[in-house]
Amino acid sequence: MKNLKKISFLLLLMAFAISCASMKDKNTISGKVQSIEFGKDGYTAKISTAKNEVYFATISIVNVGGPENYKKIKEGDEVSVKGEIWKSEEENHIKVTQIISVK
Repeated sequence: MKNLKKISFLLLLMAFAISCASMKDKNTISGKVQSIEFGKDGYTAKISTAKNEVYFATISIVNVGGPENYKKIKEGDEVSVKGEIWKSEEENHIKVTQIISVK
């Protein structure tokens, strides 16, 4: 009986970990930077994905966790970012909490 409880707990824990891992991918976008508009404490990058979707990525020092995580990107860069995604009317937006890669 004790082994059954341990196995059940491990299966539940693994299911939770897999569930969390798959949720993270939904909040990640990758694409090419089309334009940059600078603001007070950061900038908004217009990113086109491989699926021809356009996202307006708001990138600020505060949202990425401080100056050590903040990177300036430029037009033409291939980027991958993670954050909170939402839609406003016809536009896709993402508040970037992590800059995964810049090429």
